[in-house]
Amino acid sequence: MITKINRTRVMSGVFSLLIPLSSFLFTACVDNDDDVPENYYASTKLTASAFLDERPEEFSEFIGIMKRTPYYSMLSTYGTYTTAGLLRFTVFAPNNDGIGRYLKRHGYQSINDIPEETCDTLVRTHIIKKGAFFTTDIGEGALPELNMADSYIVLSSDSDVANGNKLIYYINKNSRMVEYNDSVINGVVHVLDNVITKSSKLLPDKIEEDSTLTLFNYALRLTGMCDSLLRDEDETYTIGLDSVHTGVMVRCTSGSALYTRSFWPEKRYFKYTAFVEPDSVFHAHNIYTIDDLKAYAKQVYDQTYPEDAGLYDDDPKDRRNPLNRFVSYHLLPRIGQYNSWVQSGELREHCWVTTISDPEEFYETMCPGTIMRFAGPSEGLFINRKGVNRQYTVRGVKVLSPSESGSTDQNALNGVYHYIDDILVYSPEVRDVVLNCRVRIDATSLSPDFMNCNGKGRYGEDILTGFKNAYICDWKVSDETYVGVHSDVGYWNSYCANAVCISGIFDVSMKLPPVPSGTYEIRLGYTCGEERGVVQIYLNNEPCGIPVDLRVYGVDPTIGWTEDVDDEEENKAIDKAMHNRGYMKGTDSYHPWDATNTMRATMWNLRRVLTTQYLDSSKEYYLRFRQVLDNSDAYWSFDYLELCPKSVYGSPEGEDTH
Repeated sequence: MITKINRTRVMSGVFSLLIPLSSFLFTACVDNDDDVPENYYASTKLTASAFLDERPEEFSEFIGIMKRTPYYSMLSTYGTYTTAGLLRFTVFAPNNDGIGRYLKRHGYQSINDIPEETCDTLVRTHIIKKGAFFTTDIGEGALPELNMADSYIVLSSDSDVANGNKLIYYINKNSRMVEYNDSVINGVVHVLDNVITKSSKLLPDKIEEDSTLTLFNYALRLTGMCDSLLRDEDETYTIGLDSVHTGVMVRCTSGSALYTRSFWPEKRYFKYTAFVEPDSVFHAHNIYTIDDLKAYAKQVYDQTYPEDAGLYDDDPKDRRNPLNRFVSYHLLPRIGQYNSWVQSGELREHCWVTTISDPEEFYETMCPGTIMRFAGPSEGLFINRKGVNRQYTVRGVKVLSPSESGSTDQNALNGVYHYIDDILVYSPEVRDVVLNCRVRIDATSLSPDFMNCNGKGRYGEDILTGFKNAYICDWKVSDETYVGVHSDVGYWNSYCANAVCISGIFDVSMKLPPVPSGTYEIRLGYTCGEERGVVQIYLNNEPCGIPVDLRVYGVDPTIGWTEDVDDEEENKAIDKAMHNRGYMKGTDSYHPWDATNTMRATMWNLRRVLTTQYLDSSKEYYLRFRQVLDNSDAYWSFDYLELCPKSVYGSPEGEDTH
């Protein structure tokens, strides 16, 4: 049963099926100093503000700025208790030398000359309010929570050759961490030698100011695609003060009750990502001028789209023009930092069975009818790679990490760009080889809005990021529906440790990402449980068989799940019998944090075969899910979708279990 715990109306707070494990917390939420990694300082008594106060010779200027805002007193508190425990702060404190450099750059004589509004922005840029994050929490990329100015804190590193190759950490490329991991009672303090500044430039202007990207910038503007990257905040989006934070209680299958907070983001943003070739990459392919790039794009895209060859060459702003397709395939209408595209960090190391599968995800690009395949083998992040670990048939294009990308801050006001090490194209090889695979898409990747507010990828506490029904790109949602993205929680028994949680007498439709034209088996990955609902599913309003009862476990004879045995032929026979009934076991390439069993070995992780359908990459398809159980407390833990081509599900060797 789901019970409202405040006066704000929320449709059934929800979460995925939990296995009864002990409580799990990331190191970002440590509750004692014994667990603090590599810290220079640890205190069980001082707050973050007291820590700074004790060192006026270093922080008097930053303290003076903070005291002109409400945030100095906030850092004097002992944190805020939530359902996940004590909510801690991460403070990036520029020392007096760093503040001095800031004053000189902006022409201020003293901190008293800084306008009040600027002080407020400066302090919010240096504080993460939802968690204490240490340098050991991520290897490379953005911290999992935005700062109070709604922007990313990106960690990169380098070796200090003069000091025995000791690791040097940087924040947003330009602020060196001269001291880090100083644990205090309400969080952690990192000391910087420079002020973190938030870019005021939109993504096209940020790309234009990078002198290493002249060719890509020229093409971006010639095709007019720069005009598609200009939006930032959605001024039509509003929320009431009573709907920012909401609590709901849910019961997991072990019978225990717990509270899961749900909140609506205070603002809605439009964000973008560009993957860009530096001029040096083009030069390596004998491309030196815009005419060279036009010729290269024509050579590739005339092969990919032979029906359009020669028809649109004179109009670079036509979406069928080769150069336009080239540029737009580099762009995505969502923001993703280096470590955001596939599961990374501790979850990758603990949950993914990397011996048989690389972490992967698929995203629609701004080139109509196309997607990218992202893979995260041990050697980095790749686009359109086909293989496992260091073995591949198609290498793909490597995305350079922040540490590999030099000293330029690549974050814009409304997005980010990443350098790549080779030319990125949607070629016949990408379409017919790389994407000739089972396309498994995590539910949290099915709308740009889930990423643009940091709902996807948030971890460290048990929380739902709620979405107002009219503000979910690529989704159509009824008024009776609650949609929330659950944060990544390692012990969740669901793919990628998260889910899109949907409840109420819901009726939702979502656009399928485009796949290369062909016949596909469309499947729903979900976790079942006694408090789930019953869902009728449609493809473009045509029913996909009978309703799916999300309350029925795999051991039910109508499904036929049984545990694997040592005899592989018997396991294949069981799989075939289940498939004949319209079901499949879960994947064996993923398991919860502390579990030994993969999702394939649990009877509550199932795949339902919805329909077999020819999909045309030039057309749009919507899956609709309608709750048919008359119970507004029943919910659905939407885990993932699979679009599996006939070449895979019908291959003579059979489809793998990964």
